[in-house]
Amino acid sequence: MWGLGHAMNCELTYAQGGVQQTNYNHHEAMRIYQCPVIEVRGLENDEKVRGIGEPPVPPAAPALANAIFAATGKRIREMPFNKFIDFV
Repeated sequence: MWGLGHAMNCELTYAQGGVQQTNYNHHEAMRIYQCPVIEVRGLENDEKVRGIGEPPVPPAAPALANAIFAATGKRIREMPFNKFIDFV
């Protein structure tokens, strides 16, 4: 949800050499009605569990961009995606 929310809604802007968004409250997260049903499974291929936290975050934006392309035929190559498409 964190990665998808950032792809959809979050943008850093700069003024006078500094970032204008100084804290997390400046970034709109996904709303519950926007969240898809997600099933998470950890791979049981080792004695230790690894990679359940942050590893899924980076591929979230490209996966969403590809899903938007598959549904609309429109390529989005800049975040946040809400500049180009409305998320209901």
